[in-house]
Amino acid sequence: MQVKQFSALGAGVIGSGWVARALGAGLDVTAWDPAPGAEAQLRANVANAWPALERVGLAKGASQERLRVVATVEECVADADFIQESAPEREELKLALHERVSRAAKPDAIIASSTSGLLPSDFYARAVNPQRCVVGHPFNPVYLLPLVEVLGGERTSGEAIDAAIGFYASIGMRPLRVRKEVPGFIADRLLEALWREALHLVNDGVATTGEIDDAIRYGAGIRWSFMGSFLTYTLAGGEAGMRHFMQQFGPALELPWTKLVAPALTDELIDRVVDGTSRQTNGRSIKALERYRDDCIASVIEAIAQAKSRHGIED
Repeated sequence: MQVKQFSALGAGVIGSGWVARALGAGLDVTAWDPAPGAEAQLRANVANAWPALERVGLAKGASQERLRVVATVEECVADADFIQESAPEREELKLALHERVSRAAKPDAIIASSTSGLLPSDFYARAVNPQRCVVGHPFNPVYLLPLVEVLGGERTSGEAIDAAIGFYASIGMRPLRVRKEVPGFIADRLLEALWREALHLVNDGVATTGEIDDAIRYGAGIRWSFMGSFLTYTLAGGEAGMRHFMQQFGPALELPWTKLVAPALTDELIDRVVDGTSRQTNGRSIKALERYRDDCIASVIEAIAQAKSRHGIED
């Protein structure tokens, strides 16, 4: 599909990320958010992201000046070719919002939600032309991380999913089509399992938040950035590959190492997590940490692309 006008509903962390990515891709962007001071915060977030976008490469005509913030949902979506909603994760809110959005939008506009786990069949239930309504679930920071999970509801057409995938690819993303409508989709289900186990380790006094982060960033996290889990474990099986790995390490899955049920979020546990992460941030502002994170992500993306080119590897 040809997208010239992109609309963003919601201008929080995720919504701002979508706006920054769309502007960086050279699109005209219209945004709406009912929160007081939302426009100033949105423009500040985009400005903070812009150096990273300049590093990875801006499209021709990309400019922060192509952002327009409006006062109503209807004005925001009226001329949009692609609409990205990033409202809070409350089903009733999204249900009412998408009924309103779908009535005001052009009949052929694609409507996408950034929901991280709600089911599209549920919150698009009252939408007009639900066949054009999809989920496009991104990852923070949206303007740098390429992954976006794409799926439809019971009434979504295959053409709409294909159109959304094509649009996301055109703005430099890596669309992942989710084959079934399941809560949490794919990536967040994996992350949730890791997060629950991490909370148990803090709760049981096994490790601090910083030590757990070190266990990830100096070990598996480096491998995950270019190989993921299954290919990493294939290599762990040696020349015999995955079959040998499954035979050798599969029985360990029966051992009671992990606790998939989350621990109770007691005040003590919350205090431990907050105190630990406060020591990790060490007085640095969130904006400064965002710029550090963006620099690291851009460096990793560049390094992986160069290594793939040297080894003739294509995704």
